[in-house]
Amino acid sequence: MYFIIIPIVLIVLMIILTSIRQIGEYERGLKFARGKYKCIMEPGWHVVWPIFESYRKVDIRVKVIDVPEQDAITKDNVTIKINAVIYYNVFDAKKAVLSVENYNYAVSQLAQTTMRNIVGTVTLDELLTERERISSSICDIVDKATDEWGVKIQNVELKDVSLPQEMQRVIAKVAEAEREKMAVITKASGEVEASKNLAEAAERLSAAPGALHLRTLSTINDVSSDQSNTIIFALPVEILRAFESSNASEVVKKITKKSE
Repeated sequence: MYFIIIPIVLIVLMIILTSIRQIGEYERGLKFARGKYKCIMEPGWHVVWPIFESYRKVDIRVKVIDVPEQDAITKDNVTIKINAVIYYNVFDAKKAVLSVENYNYAVSQLAQTTMRNIVGTVTLDELLTERERISSSICDIVDKATDEWGVKIQNVELKDVSLPQEMQRVIAKVAEAEREKMAVITKASGEVEASKNLAEAAERLSAAPGALHLRTLSTINDVSSDQSNTIIFALPVEILRAFESSNASEVVKKITKKSE
């Protein structure tokens, strides 16, 4: 009798040991009994009886999908190539398995379609300058659609926007024209400031007797350091006025009378 009981016990132990399944902390398991959904298997060890039961693991960690480069046309009829990255995770393992056949593929296809649709509603300038807003719009639309699949979209980031060579040259010309415009405006502003400073300096020099003469002498001293320069001395009006207000004018008059 023992020869019958021992093999049976060993067979039962082998069945139990082979029926033990481990679910990791980052996973959830779905148990099926005779093909029907039974329960969610939390992290730990679980017994799944062969033949009668089966299970499927679902990874609930954040996953990354690289959306392939897509051809799209903007609102202002510019053909571009655009790609993106999607970050998502499964928050309901039951829906992810029972509601959609392959949620990874479904999320990727939905993101591609949504990205092309959103790009078609904005202009090229908006696409280049408002990437964050457009990414948020794509994320919101995809997230609402994937709630029924038990998938949560964490973030969508536009990676690259490729423009045709002709459009790149046009944008470069626009940028060059803008910089030239800024240079002209800056130069004009500098000339206005310089004219104001010159006007103020002229007022101060005219208000102080002899100031213009001293400034002239200082300038001549600076220029005279180079012997190759030819200096044309301009006699300031202030010097003539200084002669008028001093005895020098009387001396000049006496000299002219004697010569007569």
